[in-house]
Amino acid sequence: MNILVQLTYLISAVLFIVGIKKLNRTQEARQGNTLSSVAMLLAILATIVQVEALTLPEILICIVVGGAIGMFWARKVEMTQMPEMVAIFNGFGGAASFLVAMSDYWTRAVEQPDLSTDLVTLISILLSVLIGGLTFTGSLTAYGKLSGKVSGNAIVFSGQHLLNLILLIVTIICGVLIAMNTDSVVAMLVLAAIALILGVLVVIPIGGADMPVVISLLNSYSGMAACTTGFVLNNSVLIVTGALVGASGIILTQIMCKAMNRSLVSVLLGGFGATSGAASAAGGGSEMVIKEVGVEEAAMIFDSASSVIVVPGYGMAVAQAQHIVREMMDLLEKKGINVRFAIHPVAGRMPGHMNVLLAESNVPYDKLIEMEEINDDFSNTDVVLIVGANDVVNPAARTNPASPIFGMPILNADKARTVIVSKRSMAAGYAGIENELFGYDNCLMLFGDAKSTLTKMVGELKEM
Repeated sequence: MNILVQLTYLISAVLFIVGIKKLNRTQEARQGNTLSSVAMLLAILATIVQVEALTLPEILICIVVGGAIGMFWARKVEMTQMPEMVAIFNGFGGAASFLVAMSDYWTRAVEQPDLSTDLVTLISILLSVLIGGLTFTGSLTAYGKLSGKVSGNAIVFSGQHLLNLILLIVTIICGVLIAMNTDSVVAMLVLAAIALILGVLVVIPIGGADMPVVISLLNSYSGMAACTTGFVLNNSVLIVTGALVGASGIILTQIMCKAMNRSLVSVLLGGFGATSGAASAAGGGSEMVIKEVGVEEAAMIFDSASSVIVVPGYGMAVAQAQHIVREMMDLLEKKGINVRFAIHPVAGRMPGHMNVLLAESNVPYDKLIEMEEINDDFSNTDVVLIVGANDVVNPAARTNPASPIFGMPILNADKARTVIVSKRSMAAGYAGIENELFGYDNCLMLFGDAKSTLTKMVGELKEM
Protein backbone atom coordinates (compact mmCIF):
# COMPACT_ATOMS: atom_id res chain seq x y z
CA MET A 1 0.00 0.00 0.00
CA ASN A 2 2.85 2.39 0.86
CA ILE A 3 4.41 1.77 -2.57
CA LEU A 4 1.07 2.53 -4.23
CA VAL A 5 0.71 5.75 -2.23
CA GLN A 6 4.23 6.91 -3.13
CA LEU A 7 3.61 6.06 -6.80
CA THR A 8 0.41 8.13 -6.69
CA TYR A 9 2.35 11.00 -5.15
CA LEU A 10 4.89 10.76 -7.98
CA ILE A 11 2.16 10.82 -10.64
CA SER A 12 0.53 13.77 -8.86
CA ALA A 13 3.82 15.71 -8.74
CA VAL A 14 4.44 15.10 -12.45
CA LEU A 15 0.91 16.27 -13.31
CA PHE A 16 1.44 19.41 -11.23
CA ILE A 17 4.67 20.18 -13.08
CA VAL A 18 3.09 19.62 -16.49
CA GLY A 19 -0.03 21.57 -15.48
CA ILE A 20 1.92 24.61 -14.31
CA LYS A 21 4.06 24.44 -17.46
CA LYS A 22 0.93 24.53 -19.64
CA LEU A 23 -0.34 27.60 -17.77
CA ASN A 24 2.52 29.46 -19.46
CA ARG A 25 0.62 29.42 -22.77
CA THR A 26 -2.87 30.82 -23.16
CA GLN A 27 -3.89 28.09 -25.61
CA GLU A 28 -3.03 25.34 -23.11
CA ALA A 29 -4.01 27.08 -19.88
CA ARG A 30 -7.36 25.31 -19.51
CA GLN A 31 -5.75 21.91 -20.05
CA GLY A 32 -3.06 22.80 -17.51
CA ASN A 33 -5.70 23.77 -14.97
CA THR A 34 -7.48 20.43 -15.52
CA LEU A 35 -4.26 18.45 -15.08
CA SER A 36 -3.45 20.33 -11.88
CA SER A 37 -6.96 19.64 -10.55
CA VAL A 38 -6.57 15.92 -11.24
CA ALA A 39 -3.16 16.00 -9.53
CA MET A 40 -4.68 17.61 -6.45
CA LEU A 41 -7.45 14.99 -6.31
CA LEU A 42 -4.91 12.16 -6.54
CA ALA A 43 -2.75 13.73 -3.82
CA ILE A 44 -5.72 14.14 -1.49
CA LEU A 45 -6.91 10.56 -2.02
CA ALA A 46 -3.40 9.14 -1.51
CA THR A 47 -2.94 11.12 1.68
CA ILE A 48 -6.29 10.03 3.12
CA VAL A 49 -5.50 6.39 2.32
CA GLN A 50 -2.04 6.73 3.86
CA VAL A 51 -3.17 8.18 7.20
CA GLU A 52 -6.43 6.20 7.29
CA ALA A 53 -8.21 9.21 8.72
CA LEU A 54 -11.55 8.69 6.96
CA THR A 55 -13.67 5.87 5.63
CA LEU A 56 -14.53 5.65 1.92
CA PRO A 57 -18.11 7.03 2.38
CA GLU A 58 -16.73 9.95 4.40
CA ILE A 59 -14.16 10.64 1.67
CA LEU A 60 -16.86 10.67 -1.02
CA ILE A 61 -19.07 12.97 1.07
CA CYS A 62 -16.17 15.42 1.56
CA ILE A 63 -15.38 15.40 -2.18
CA VAL A 64 -19.03 16.03 -3.10
CA VAL A 65 -19.49 18.82 -0.53
CA GLY A 66 -16.18 20.47 -1.43
CA GLY A 67 -16.90 20.17 -5.16
CA ALA A 68 -20.37 21.66 -4.70
CA ILE A 69 -18.97 24.65 -2.80
CA GLY A 70 -16.31 25.17 -5.49
CA MET A 71 -18.88 24.91 -8.28
CA PHE A 72 -21.19 27.37 -6.51
CA TRP A 73 -18.54 30.04 -6.10
CA ALA A 74 -17.12 29.45 -9.59
CA ARG A 75 -20.52 30.27 -11.05
CA LYS A 76 -21.38 33.04 -8.60
CA VAL A 77 -18.16 35.08 -8.76
CA GLU A 78 -18.11 37.53 -11.67
CA MET A 79 -15.02 38.10 -13.80
CA THR A 80 -14.54 41.52 -12.21
CA GLN A 81 -14.23 39.77 -8.84
CA MET A 82 -11.53 37.32 -9.94
CA PRO A 83 -8.68 39.27 -8.26
CA GLU A 84 -10.52 39.19 -4.93
CA MET A 85 -11.18 35.45 -5.32
CA VAL A 86 -7.52 34.76 -6.08
CA ALA A 87 -6.56 36.73 -2.95
CA ILE A 88 -8.99 34.68 -0.87
CA PHE A 89 -7.61 31.43 -2.30
CA ASN A 90 -4.09 32.49 -1.36
CA GLY A 91 -5.38 33.25 2.13
CA PHE A 92 -6.99 29.81 2.45
CA GLY A 93 -3.68 28.17 1.49
CA GLY A 94 -1.85 30.20 4.12
CA ALA A 95 -4.48 29.46 6.75
CA ALA A 96 -4.26 25.72 6.07
CA SER A 97 -0.48 25.72 6.54
CA PHE A 98 -0.78 27.88 9.66
CA LEU A 99 -3.37 25.62 11.31
CA VAL A 100 -1.60 22.36 10.40
CA ALA A 101 1.69 23.64 11.82
CA MET A 102 0.03 24.91 15.02
CA SER A 103 -1.79 21.58 15.42
CA ASP A 104 1.41 19.60 14.94
CA TYR A 105 3.27 21.79 17.43
CA TRP A 106 0.46 21.45 20.00
CA THR A 107 0.63 17.67 19.64
CA ARG A 108 4.37 17.64 20.21
CA ALA A 109 4.46 20.23 23.02
CA VAL A 110 1.31 19.42 25.00
CA GLU A 111 -0.34 16.13 24.06
CA GLN A 112 2.81 14.07 23.41
CA PRO A 113 5.73 15.96 25.02
CA ASP A 114 7.88 12.82 24.93
CA LEU A 115 7.72 12.74 21.13
CA SER A 116 11.17 13.56 19.73
CA THR A 117 11.35 16.55 17.37
CA ASP A 118 14.40 17.07 15.18
CA LEU A 119 15.65 20.55 14.29
CA VAL A 120 14.49 20.39 10.65
CA THR A 121 10.91 19.59 11.70
CA LEU A 122 10.95 22.34 14.33
CA ILE A 123 12.23 24.96 11.87
CA SER A 124 9.61 23.81 9.36
CA ILE A 125 6.87 24.29 11.98
CA LEU A 126 8.12 27.80 12.78
CA LEU A 127 8.30 28.80 9.11
CA SER A 128 4.86 27.32 8.41
CA VAL A 129 3.32 29.33 11.24
CA LEU A 130 5.12 32.53 10.26
CA ILE A 131 4.60 32.38 6.48
CA GLY A 132 1.14 30.82 6.72
CA GLY A 133 -0.16 33.36 9.22
CA LEU A 134 1.32 36.28 7.29
CA THR A 135 -0.15 34.96 4.03
CA PHE A 136 -3.60 34.49 5.59
CA THR A 137 -4.09 38.00 7.01
CA GLY A 138 -2.12 39.60 4.18
CA SER A 139 -4.43 37.98 1.63
CA LEU A 140 -7.52 39.06 3.57
CA THR A 141 -6.18 42.63 3.57
CA ALA A 142 -5.50 42.40 -0.17
CA TYR A 143 -9.05 41.12 -0.64
CA GLY A 144 -10.34 44.12 1.31
CA LYS A 145 -8.36 46.55 -0.87
CA LEU A 146 -9.46 44.92 -4.13
CA SER A 147 -13.13 44.73 -3.12
CA GLY A 148 -13.23 48.31 -1.82
CA LYS A 149 -13.82 47.29 1.79
CA VAL A 150 -10.40 48.73 2.66
CA SER A 151 -8.92 51.88 1.13
CA GLY A 152 -6.97 51.10 -2.02
CA ASN A 153 -4.51 53.90 -1.20
CA ALA A 154 -1.27 53.26 0.63
CA ILE A 155 -2.00 53.35 4.38
CA VAL A 156 1.10 54.57 6.19
CA PHE A 157 1.81 55.94 9.65
CA SER A 158 4.82 57.26 11.53
CA GLY A 159 7.15 54.55 12.78
CA GLN A 160 5.56 51.85 10.62
CA HIS A 161 8.81 50.33 9.39
CA LEU A 162 10.30 50.49 12.89
CA LEU A 163 7.28 48.61 14.23
CA ASN A 164 7.69 45.94 11.56
CA LEU A 165 11.37 45.60 12.45
CA ILE A 166 10.60 45.26 16.17
CA LEU A 167 7.97 42.59 15.47
CA LEU A 168 10.43 40.73 13.26
CA ILE A 169 13.08 40.79 16.00
CA VAL A 170 10.55 39.51 18.56
CA THR A 171 9.63 36.75 16.10
CA ILE A 172 13.26 35.67 15.85
CA ILE A 173 13.60 35.69 19.65
CA CYS A 174 10.47 33.54 19.97
CA GLY A 175 11.86 31.13 17.38
CA VAL A 176 15.11 30.80 19.30
CA LEU A 177 13.24 30.19 22.57
CA ILE A 178 11.14 27.47 20.93
CA ALA A 179 14.24 25.87 19.43
CA MET A 180 15.89 25.81 22.89
CA ASN A 181 12.75 24.53 24.59
CA THR A 182 10.16 22.77 22.44
CA ASP A 183 7.54 23.19 25.18
CA SER A 184 7.55 27.03 24.94
CA VAL A 185 3.84 27.28 24.15
CA VAL A 186 3.65 30.97 25.11
CA ALA A 187 6.48 31.83 22.73
CA MET A 188 4.70 29.95 19.93
CA LEU A 189 1.43 31.78 20.59
CA VAL A 190 3.28 35.12 20.52
CA LEU A 191 4.97 34.15 17.25
CA ALA A 192 1.62 33.13 15.76
CA ALA A 193 0.00 36.42 16.80
CA ILE A 194 2.87 38.44 15.34
CA ALA A 195 2.63 36.51 12.06
CA LEU A 196 -1.05 37.43 11.77
CA ILE A 197 -0.33 41.10 12.59
CA LEU A 198 2.57 41.29 10.13
CA GLY A 199 0.29 40.10 7.33
CA VAL A 200 -1.84 43.22 7.75
CA LEU A 201 1.10 45.60 8.29
CA VAL A 202 2.94 44.34 5.21
CA VAL A 203 0.00 44.84 2.82
CA ILE A 204 -1.69 48.07 4.01
CA PRO A 205 1.16 50.38 2.88
CA ILE A 206 0.99 49.01 -0.66
CA GLY A 207 -0.90 51.25 -3.08
CA GLY A 208 -3.61 50.06 -5.44
CA ALA A 209 -1.43 50.21 -8.55
CA ASP A 210 0.92 47.64 -7.02
CA MET A 211 -1.80 45.10 -6.22
CA PRO A 212 -0.97 42.78 -9.17
CA VAL A 213 2.50 42.40 -7.67
CA VAL A 214 1.03 41.76 -4.22
CA ILE A 215 -1.30 39.05 -5.55
CA SER A 216 1.57 37.17 -7.21
CA LEU A 217 3.77 37.61 -4.13
CA LEU A 218 1.09 36.28 -1.78
CA ASN A 219 0.63 33.36 -4.16
CA SER A 220 4.33 32.64 -3.76
CA TYR A 221 4.01 32.90 0.02
CA SER A 222 1.17 30.37 0.03
CA GLY A 223 3.37 27.97 -1.95
CA MET A 224 6.30 28.40 0.42
CA ALA A 225 3.99 27.85 3.40
CA ALA A 226 2.72 24.64 1.80
CA CYS A 227 6.30 23.52 1.13
CA THR A 228 7.38 24.01 4.75
CA THR A 229 4.21 22.23 5.91
CA GLY A 230 5.27 19.31 3.70
CA PHE A 231 8.42 18.98 5.81
CA VAL A 232 6.28 19.12 8.96
CA LEU A 233 4.06 16.29 7.72
CA ASN A 234 6.87 14.48 5.87
CA ASN A 235 4.71 14.63 2.75
CA SER A 236 6.75 14.58 -0.47
CA VAL A 237 4.03 15.79 -2.86
CA LEU A 238 3.30 18.80 -0.63
CA ILE A 239 7.00 19.71 -0.64
CA VAL A 240 7.24 19.43 -4.44
CA THR A 241 4.05 21.30 -5.28
CA GLY A 242 4.63 23.95 -2.63
CA ALA A 243 8.11 24.59 -4.02
CA LEU A 244 6.67 24.81 -7.55
CA VAL A 245 4.03 27.36 -6.54
CA GLY A 246 6.50 29.33 -4.43
CA ALA A 247 9.13 29.48 -7.18
CA SER A 248 6.67 30.31 -9.96
CA GLY A 249 5.11 33.02 -7.79
CA ILE A 250 8.49 34.63 -7.16
CA ILE A 251 9.35 34.51 -10.87
CA LEU A 252 6.00 36.08 -11.75
CA THR A 253 6.51 38.74 -9.08
CA GLN A 254 9.88 39.66 -10.59
CA ILE A 255 8.31 39.87 -14.05
CA MET A 256 5.60 42.18 -12.71
CA CYS A 257 8.15 44.38 -10.93
CA LYS A 258 10.21 44.63 -14.11
CA ALA A 259 7.09 45.63 -16.04
CA MET A 260 6.60 48.49 -13.56
CA ASN A 261 10.30 49.41 -13.35
CA ARG A 262 10.12 48.97 -9.58
CA SER A 263 12.06 46.80 -7.19
CA LEU A 264 10.25 44.34 -4.96
CA VAL A 265 11.58 46.20 -1.92
CA SER A 266 10.07 49.50 -3.13
CA VAL A 267 6.72 47.78 -3.65
CA LEU A 268 6.74 46.29 -0.14
CA LEU A 269 7.79 49.56 1.50
CA GLY A 270 4.91 51.54 0.03
CA GLY A 271 2.86 51.93 -3.15
CA PHE A 272 1.88 54.72 -5.47
CA GLY A 273 -0.90 55.91 -3.18
CA ALA A 274 1.57 57.67 -0.91
CA THR A 275 2.86 59.88 -3.71
CA SER A 276 -0.18 60.36 -5.87
CA GLY A 277 -0.80 63.86 -4.66
CA ALA A 278 2.62 65.07 -5.71
CA ALA A 279 2.25 63.30 -9.01
CA SER A 280 -1.05 65.00 -9.77
CA ALA A 281 0.40 68.36 -8.97
CA ALA A 282 3.35 67.71 -11.20
CA GLY A 283 1.15 66.65 -14.05
CA GLY A 284 -0.18 70.10 -14.76
CA GLY A 285 -3.58 68.68 -15.61
CA SER A 286 -5.32 72.06 -15.48
CA GLU A 287 -3.40 73.12 -18.61
CA MET A 288 -4.54 70.14 -20.69
CA VAL A 289 -6.99 70.72 -23.51
CA ILE A 290 -9.37 67.78 -23.73
CA LYS A 291 -11.07 66.92 -27.02
CA GLU A 292 -14.25 64.89 -26.84
CA VAL A 293 -15.60 62.67 -29.60
CA GLY A 294 -19.15 61.43 -30.12
CA VAL A 295 -20.29 57.92 -30.94
CA GLU A 296 -21.04 58.68 -34.60
CA GLU A 297 -17.72 60.42 -35.22
CA ALA A 298 -15.85 57.62 -33.48
CA ALA A 299 -17.59 55.06 -35.71
CA MET A 300 -16.53 57.02 -38.81
CA ILE A 301 -12.90 57.06 -37.61
CA PHE A 302 -12.90 53.29 -37.13
CA ASP A 303 -14.64 52.71 -40.46
CA SER A 304 -11.89 54.58 -42.33
CA ALA A 305 -9.01 52.82 -40.53
CA SER A 306 -6.95 49.92 -41.86
CA SER A 307 -5.39 48.88 -38.54
CA VAL A 308 -6.72 49.02 -34.96
CA ILE A 309 -5.14 48.14 -31.64
CA VAL A 310 -7.33 47.74 -28.55
CA VAL A 311 -5.76 48.40 -25.14
CA PRO A 312 -7.93 46.84 -22.40
CA GLY A 313 -7.80 47.84 -18.74
CA TYR A 314 -9.63 47.31 -15.48
CA GLY A 315 -12.37 49.72 -16.59
CA MET A 316 -13.34 47.20 -19.26
CA ALA A 317 -13.81 44.59 -16.55
CA VAL A 318 -15.93 46.93 -14.43
CA ALA A 319 -18.16 47.83 -17.39
CA GLN A 320 -18.33 44.17 -18.55
CA ALA A 321 -17.49 45.49 -22.02
CA GLN A 322 -15.36 42.56 -23.21
CA HIS A 323 -18.21 40.99 -25.18
CA ILE A 324 -19.09 44.15 -27.11
CA VAL A 325 -15.37 44.68 -27.78
CA ARG A 326 -15.28 41.19 -29.30
CA GLU A 327 -18.35 42.06 -31.42
CA MET A 328 -16.62 45.26 -32.56
CA MET A 329 -13.54 43.24 -33.51
CA ASP A 330 -15.62 40.83 -35.63
CA LEU A 331 -17.37 43.72 -37.36
CA LEU A 332 -14.16 45.58 -38.16
CA GLU A 333 -12.47 42.44 -39.47
CA LYS A 334 -15.39 41.86 -41.84
CA LYS A 335 -14.59 45.30 -43.22
CA GLY A 336 -10.99 44.20 -43.82
CA ILE A 337 -9.54 46.07 -40.83
CA ASN A 338 -6.73 44.40 -38.87
CA VAL A 339 -7.59 44.31 -35.13
CA ARG A 340 -5.25 43.26 -32.32
CA PHE A 341 -5.12 43.59 -28.54
CA ALA A 342 -2.14 45.02 -26.66
CA ILE A 343 -1.68 43.39 -23.24
CA HIS A 344 0.36 45.12 -20.55
CA PRO A 345 1.70 42.78 -17.81
CA VAL A 346 0.09 44.79 -15.00
CA ALA A 347 -3.17 45.79 -16.70
CA GLY A 348 -6.03 45.02 -14.33
CA ARG A 349 -5.65 43.96 -10.71
CA MET A 350 -4.05 40.56 -11.00
CA PRO A 351 -1.55 38.89 -13.36
CA GLY A 352 -3.21 37.87 -16.62
CA HIS A 353 -6.45 39.69 -15.75
CA MET A 354 -7.04 41.00 -19.29
CA ASN A 355 -6.20 37.66 -20.88
CA VAL A 356 -8.86 35.99 -18.73
CA LEU A 357 -11.50 38.59 -19.60
CA LEU A 358 -10.87 38.46 -23.33
CA ALA A 359 -10.70 34.68 -23.32
CA GLU A 360 -14.14 34.71 -21.68
CA SER A 361 -15.51 36.61 -24.69
CA ASN A 362 -13.76 34.15 -27.07
CA VAL A 363 -11.23 36.57 -28.50
CA PRO A 364 -8.71 34.38 -30.40
CA TYR A 365 -5.50 33.81 -28.49
CA ASP A 366 -3.33 34.96 -31.37
CA LYS A 367 -4.97 38.39 -31.17
CA LEU A 368 -3.57 38.98 -27.67
CA ILE A 369 -0.12 40.49 -28.14
CA GLU A 370 2.28 41.16 -25.27
CA MET A 371 3.71 44.65 -24.76
CA GLU A 372 7.24 43.84 -25.97
CA GLU A 373 5.94 42.40 -29.24
CA ILE A 374 3.46 45.11 -30.15
CA ASN A 375 4.99 48.34 -28.87
CA ASP A 376 6.87 49.11 -32.09
CA ASP A 377 3.66 48.72 -34.12
CA PHE A 378 1.75 51.60 -32.52
CA SER A 379 3.46 54.23 -34.69
CA ASN A 380 2.13 52.45 -37.81
CA THR A 381 -1.40 52.01 -36.44
CA ASP A 382 -4.36 54.13 -37.57
CA VAL A 383 -6.51 53.92 -34.43
CA VAL A 384 -5.86 52.82 -30.86
CA LEU A 385 -8.90 52.21 -28.68
CA ILE A 386 -8.17 52.38 -24.95
CA VAL A 387 -10.95 50.77 -22.93
CA GLY A 388 -10.68 51.54 -19.24
CA ALA A 389 -6.85 51.56 -19.12
CA ASN A 390 -5.02 54.51 -17.64
CA ASP A 391 -1.62 54.07 -15.99
CA VAL A 392 -0.26 51.55 -18.52
CA VAL A 393 -0.58 54.11 -21.37
CA ASN A 394 0.47 57.24 -19.45
CA PRO A 395 3.34 59.01 -21.30
CA ALA A 396 4.41 60.52 -17.95
CA ALA A 397 6.34 57.30 -17.50
CA ARG A 398 8.65 58.58 -20.27
CA THR A 399 8.38 62.36 -19.99
CA ASN A 400 7.84 63.37 -16.34
CA PRO A 401 10.71 62.60 -13.93
CA ALA A 402 8.51 63.81 -11.04
CA SER A 403 5.92 61.12 -11.71
CA PRO A 404 5.98 58.01 -9.48
CA ILE A 405 5.64 55.84 -12.61
CA PHE A 406 8.62 57.48 -14.38
CA GLY A 407 10.69 54.75 -16.02
CA MET A 408 7.87 52.22 -16.02
CA PRO A 409 7.54 50.45 -19.41
CA ILE A 410 4.22 51.44 -20.97
CA LEU A 411 2.27 50.71 -24.12
CA ASN A 412 3.18 53.30 -26.78
CA ALA A 413 -0.45 54.09 -27.54
CA ASP A 414 0.29 57.83 -27.81
CA LYS A 415 2.37 57.22 -30.96
CA ALA A 416 -0.62 56.05 -33.02
CA ARG A 417 -2.24 58.35 -35.58
CA THR A 418 -5.46 58.56 -33.55
CA VAL A 419 -6.16 57.53 -29.98
CA ILE A 420 -9.73 57.10 -28.70
CA VAL A 421 -10.09 56.67 -24.93
CA SER A 422 -13.31 55.09 -23.65
CA LYS A 423 -13.64 56.36 -20.09
CA ARG A 424 -16.40 57.32 -17.67
CA SER A 425 -14.79 60.59 -16.60
CA MET A 426 -11.47 62.38 -16.20
CA ALA A 427 -10.86 60.67 -12.85
CA ALA A 428 -7.33 59.43 -12.20
CA GLY A 429 -6.46 55.76 -12.57
CA TYR A 430 -5.73 53.25 -9.82
CA ALA A 431 -2.26 54.70 -9.28
CA GLY A 432 -3.92 58.03 -8.45
CA ILE A 433 -2.00 60.04 -11.06
CA GLU A 434 -3.13 62.14 -14.02
CA ASN A 435 -2.71 60.83 -17.56
CA GLU A 436 -0.83 63.22 -19.88
CA LEU A 437 -2.13 61.33 -22.92
CA PHE A 438 -5.62 62.81 -22.52
CA GLY A 439 -4.28 66.24 -23.51
CA TYR A 440 -2.37 65.09 -26.61
CA ASP A 441 -3.41 66.41 -30.03
CA ASN A 442 -4.11 62.92 -31.39
CA CYS A 443 -6.22 61.86 -28.39
CA LEU A 444 -10.03 61.92 -28.36
CA MET A 445 -12.14 61.15 -25.27
CA LEU A 446 -15.24 58.97 -25.65
CA PHE A 447 -16.95 59.57 -22.31
CA GLY A 448 -19.53 57.25 -20.78
CA ASP A 449 -19.93 53.64 -19.69
CA ALA A 450 -17.72 51.56 -21.99
CA LYS A 451 -20.34 48.89 -22.65
CA SER A 452 -23.03 51.44 -23.45
CA THR A 453 -20.95 53.75 -25.65
CA LEU A 454 -19.26 50.93 -27.56
CA THR A 455 -22.62 49.24 -28.14
CA LYS A 456 -23.91 52.47 -29.72
CA MET A 457 -20.72 52.79 -31.77
CA VAL A 458 -21.03 49.21 -33.04
CA GLY A 459 -24.61 50.01 -34.01
CA GLU A 460 -23.35 52.97 -36.06
CA LEU A 461 -20.67 50.81 -37.69
CA LYS A 462 -23.27 48.26 -38.78
CA GLU A 463 -25.10 50.95 -40.72
CA MET A 464 -21.99 52.10 -42.60
